[in-house]
Amino acid sequence: MLSSGLRNVILVAGLLFACTPVYAQIDFSGDWAPIMHEDNLERVGGPMLGDYLGIPINDAARRRAEIWEASIQTLPEWQCRPHGVDYITNGPSQVRISKEVDPVTRAITAFHAEWLRSVDRTLYLDGRPHPPEWAEHTWAGFSTAHFEGEMLTITTTHIKEDYVRRNGLPRSDKATVREHLIRNGEYLTWVTITYDPVYLTEPLIKTREYRLQPNLEIQPYPCTVVSEVDRPAGTVPHNLPGTNPMLKEFSEQYKIPINATMGGPETAYPEFRSKLKQPD
Repeated sequence: MLSSGLRNVILVAGLLFACTPVYAQIDFSGDWAPIMHEDNLERVGGPMLGDYLGIPINDAARRRAEIWEASIQTLPEWQCRPHGVDYITNGPSQVRISKEVDPVTRAITAFHAEWLRSVDRTLYLDGRPHPPEWAEHTWAGFSTAHFEGEMLTITTTHIKEDYVRRNGLPRSDKATVREHLIRNGEYLTWVTITYDPVYLTEPLIKTREYRLQPNLEIQPYPCTVVSEVDRPAGTVPHNLPGTNPMLKEFSEQYKIPINATMGGPETAYPEFRSKLKQPD
């Protein structure tokens, strides 16, 4: 028979245990360098025009991409714009991840991620809701995160319109991006899944690998707008629909049928081989 004093001690201990949160949190903070052995044209100058192979785009995205002119990036309003959240992970830049820690519980309440040509991204782990649909859209968007076991899952909304590939394939501001971070020692796998009801017929999935570099120096990005090309005021580089002469270059150079290089969800599956035809 337990004494009343001992029962009270056990009761208080039980309450304290019940009120103590259990955190299965993995620390992703540190300086990470991208591993460059992947087959990733985004890292070495960008993909060729007309290379939409395996990307689940619809006709609207294809039409937008056909009028793309790379020299649009020389316009003053384009020169210093950051990369979007679902594009920057595919680039050659290192990423610095830092953390915010609650001083009482010592739980991680947020991560911050910043690449060379990006703005600071805050990944909130405190359970806050996403803002309403009409709220401001930014380059970083609004990101919430939670742990699923040892994997960090991030959901991002309210992103400015951008491209999913640097050859004109667009991504709308109505997109939702879901990311999964998986750490295995000094290696970090970053999975990015873009859901875009405007330009994608299926989720677009990309993965990138990083390696922890404790002595890495990530340089600042002081961007200054300059006059890169002498052109009349108000000129916007573009191609009119049906006039872009470069769209067949990728197909012709690599001997890939044009109906494959124009992309679409079916081009990502092996069954598509039965539908291939040679370029005209």
